[in-house]
Amino acid sequence: MWTSGRMSNAKNLFGLGISLYFWGLMDLTTTVLSGSARPLTEGQEDNLSDKLHQRMKRSWVWNQFFVLEEYTGTDPLYVGKLHSDMDRGDGSIKYILSGEGAGIVFTIDDTTGDIHAIQRLDREERSQYTLRAQALDRRTGRPMEPESEFIIKIQDINDNEPKFLDGPYVASVPEMSPVGTSVIQVTATDADDPTYGNSARVVYSILQGQPYFSVDSRTGLIRTALMNMDREAKEYYEVIIQAKDMGGQLGGLAGTTTVNITLSDVNDNPPRFPQKHYQMSVLESAPVSSTVGRVVAKDLDEGINAEMKYSLVDGDGLDVFDINTDPNYQVGIITVRKPLSFESKKSYTLKVEGANPHLEMRFLNLGPFRDTTTVHISVEDVDEPPVFEPSIYFVEVPEDVDIGTTIQKISAKDPDVTNNSIRYSIDRNSDPGRFFYVDITSGALMTARPLDREDISWHNITVLAMELNNPSQVGSVSVTVKVLDVNDNAPEFARFYEAFVCENAKAGQLIQTVSAVDRDDPQEGQHFYYSLAPEAANNPNFTLRDNQDNTAWILTRRSGFRQHEQNTFYLPILISDNGRPVLSSTCTLTVHVCSCDDEGMVMSCNAEAYVLPVSLSRGALIAILACIFVLLVLVLLILSMRRQRKQPYIIDEEENIHENIVRYDDEGGGEEDTEAFDIAAMWNPREAQLVVKNRQDMLPEIESLSRYVPQACVMDNNVHNYVLAKLYEADMDLWAPPFDSLQTYMFEGNGSVAESLSSLQSVTTDSDQSYDYLTDWGPRFKKLAEMYGATDSSGALW
Repeated sequence: MWTSGRMSNAKNLFGLGISLYFWGLMDLTTTVLSGSARPLTEGQEDNLSDKLHQRMKRSWVWNQFFVLEEYTGTDPLYVGKLHSDMDRGDGSIKYILSGEGAGIVFTIDDTTGDIHAIQRLDREERSQYTLRAQALDRRTGRPMEPESEFIIKIQDINDNEPKFLDGPYVASVPEMSPVGTSVIQVTATDADDPTYGNSARVVYSILQGQPYFSVDSRTGLIRTALMNMDREAKEYYEVIIQAKDMGGQLGGLAGTTTVNITLSDVNDNPPRFPQKHYQMSVLESAPVSSTVGRVVAKDLDEGINAEMKYSLVDGDGLDVFDINTDPNYQVGIITVRKPLSFESKKSYTLKVEGANPHLEMRFLNLGPFRDTTTVHISVEDVDEPPVFEPSIYFVEVPEDVDIGTTIQKISAKDPDVTNNSIRYSIDRNSDPGRFFYVDITSGALMTARPLDREDISWHNITVLAMELNNPSQVGSVSVTVKVLDVNDNAPEFARFYEAFVCENAKAGQLIQTVSAVDRDDPQEGQHFYYSLAPEAANNPNFTLRDNQDNTAWILTRRSGFRQHEQNTFYLPILISDNGRPVLSSTCTLTVHVCSCDDEGMVMSCNAEAYVLPVSLSRGALIAILACIFVLLVLVLLILSMRRQRKQPYIIDEEENIHENIVRYDDEGGGEEDTEAFDIAAMWNPREAQLVVKNRQDMLPEIESLSRYVPQACVMDNNVHNYVLAKLYEADMDLWAPPFDSLQTYMFEGNGSVAESLSSLQSVTTDSDQSYDYLTDWGPRFKKLAEMYGATDSSGALW
């Protein structure tokens, strides 16, 4: 029988009594009852082994062992004693300990059975150990008793303070919350045994954070303890909570944690403008949507509770200015809504309101949650570009308008008080073909080149207006020119027509249907009239029928066509349109005579042609080609002569082209020089004659580019028209030099009510006007008096 002993432990004694009780009830074998400690024989061992396998009733007297944790003594801690009834105290029994911690944490005296703990025990690391005991014969090593388990439990002491495993804590609670509002719950954990004494019983208290917060001593729930806590006054609070075990009694262990509490914002503060009056200024040239200035209303709240919405509620600029809210900075941005004019209005007054869009009903008594301020805006004068009236032009002009004709008067003015003079021009990027010209001072828009609706039907040009005193100020206007159609294109065949007539064709047989096209676009629509040309009207071969639907039929007038007689006919057809004036053209239809089968299918055609009277003979063609050849020879000869004439001006290769000085020994003759040019060439254009007078005192080395221009080309007797016409003529002149040149035209212009103001014409015209007063002007005008036949005071003739 096993026994265990620790006489100082009441629990061990109690266990021993229980063990004895069970021992008295056991059915022991003879060997055990005899109390002999003799070793078992071989037969007895086998017998014992069989009995063990037959679940022998144990002879253990058994109990649990208990030992306190955290033993700090120097000697091993006695745990208990194991003893078998077979042990006679002679040392023949050997005790062996195995299991958890055997030999490391716990040891056993193999002779006495005393168990000791050789290491410090910590219940929080391990609360119990399960071990096995064995009694062996020391001499034979055979088991004297069956092996059995026992438990060593570690008894707890209060050696662990409560700990806040989740600390430190962060929490928030709305400002102005009522007393008792829950904030956060904290929890402390004690590693001691909660089932043994009060070591793990925790009580909570607040060490720092009063009188603002309180904590429930049992649950650790933190609540507000003060009403009307204002975030704007104090936003952050640091609360220290203590947890103490032993029920808070003296001697208990304690742990602390920090709870950082933030008061979250509520909308309890209305917005207020720090300024009741704002003064701003803006340039009158400020574009629409540009910023004028900013206003801001202060709100002590934050986040969504500080959001603002600005609006204009009153003033004389509600339709001129606008205000928007910047969502990032909560400021009101005043912008320009309409163009400004210093000359129209120099200042504006606005009343601006700032309001919170998100309100809380329980704080409405703290309002109103809106405020107003006054903004004065001054408009500053700037030098503005010219302004066109109207702002866009639309012009319709016929395509046959003469060059230099005024088609529209463009008008712009300086909006500033100074009202500077305006100069007009055309943006050449909008008129690359240079079809138009604008008068620099009057703004008259004129044609500079012929217009052709069939080439360009719409012109979109930009006219610029520049201040004379400040060229940087430039205004622009769009001018849309629609070119109206006139009947300037004759109709012609829609395509090249080639007809075939069979040798067996009958009279009146249709051989071709023709149609025409016209580049013009009359308002009443296109209508063409067809007929044979006069020279072919009475031909015996073909006739034409106008279908009155812009088509015509070509019919045979006879039968019996023969290829060997004539295999090709050229039929001239006259096509007229319905325009005003009527235009017509003659188109030729080629008709081939072919051999056909019975079904009228063409089999073969011959290319030799017989020409109707309208065509040319071979002799005439040869004569024309000969004339063309002679003209080409003449042109080449003229070009060769011109090149030889320019030879003296070719710089020798030996000369330095960068340091060449050309000297002209020609001194102007002043008033005495009457040979340089013909003064009579500046007569009134209505009386000018085709007279060319060359200078007599020297010959020009380079042929003059000045040419006399017949006055019949002058349009409307206007200088602008005249210059534009001559410019176009020079641009179209293929023989003009390929470099910039000065074109000189002697044209005075006309149209004055007083007729010509020049007296130069009196040299060659009969006039009764007396110029005797010129002799009184002194010797400087003597030559002029002689030219006009004036006599001096003595009456002598010149």
